[in-house]
Amino acid sequence: MKRLSAILLALALLLTGCAGDGAYTDTTLYAMDTAMNLRLYDDADGAAAAWLQQYLTQLDDTLSVTKKDSAVWALNNTGRTEDALVCELLQQALLLTERTGGALDVTVYPAVQLWGFTGQVYQVPAPEQTQAVLERIGSSHVHLSDGEATLDRDCQVDFGALAKGYAADQCRAYLEEKGVCGVLSLGGNVQTVGEKPPFHQSWTVGIQNPDDPQTYLATLQVKGSKAIVTSGDYQRYFESDGVRYCHIFDPATAEPVQSDLRSVTVIADSGLLADGLSTALFVMGLDGAATFWQGSDDFEAVLVADDGTIYVTQGLQDAVSDCTFTVIPR
Repeated sequence: MKRLSAILLALALLLTGCAGDGAYTDTTLYAMDTAMNLRLYDDADGAAAAWLQQYLTQLDDTLSVTKKDSAVWALNNTGRTEDALVCELLQQALLLTERTGGALDVTVYPAVQLWGFTGQVYQVPAPEQTQAVLERIGSSHVHLSDGEATLDRDCQVDFGALAKGYAADQCRAYLEEKGVCGVLSLGGNVQTVGEKPPFHQSWTVGIQNPDDPQTYLATLQVKGSKAIVTSGDYQRYFESDGVRYCHIFDPATAEPVQSDLRSVTVIADSGLLADGLSTALFVMGLDGAATFWQGSDDFEAVLVADDGTIYVTQGLQDAVSDCTFTVIPR
């Protein structure tokens, strides 16, 4: 469970209020196991903020892996569902699993439970326990057909790597339809909508320093509607015998990733894509992430290596400031 201060710093919004038509309102809420902040311009009556709050709460009620009346909980405990949203997200998850070579896999949830991240009762399990869980992980255990999703026995899913990104996409679409601009901080996910008033400015987003979460190590200028999502080993973790075990799991081992990266920030038009890829690239490691980006054309990234070096994909080299970085070329 993340604290509000940590969330607002995870991708620190370096924003200041504007007079006149640059006035904004801030709304905070707690959903999807995280604190959220909604900063909206041109929403004087609060109607847009109210809709977003209701939508995010309802989405949490559907996608929560721990709430016993959620559609995901029902799927995990009965092995089937006809819930349209769950089926849609499973389809998107399977596509990303295939695209990332299995680096993103929503069936990793049994491993998350085994290591104690669900209830925050952490443990390093015995190898035979990990091996048993590993056999329950994999997209081959998920089946979609005619509006129904089924899971093989003992397979369970968790949309934690996709749900906030999906939510950001839906919130952006609503705000654009209503002509409301703003910036949404949904945990480690930031979604900008439109251009910052009053003079069509870029949004300025800070990327948190993994070694000092109360500071940021770079700033990013974003124009228009973009999703900016960060995953890192410092956001949720425990230590045992001098080893740090983070909440990001490698589906190939059923263990927390031991990466040469500290954090990955992905910038894309799609929140769901940015959310999923920030996790997948972290699992891939520096070289794998760079190679994956070079073969893609729908996102950019900022990678922070374990030695503190900042790597920026070529398309962002003019957007990143306040740091020294190395460009990843095409």
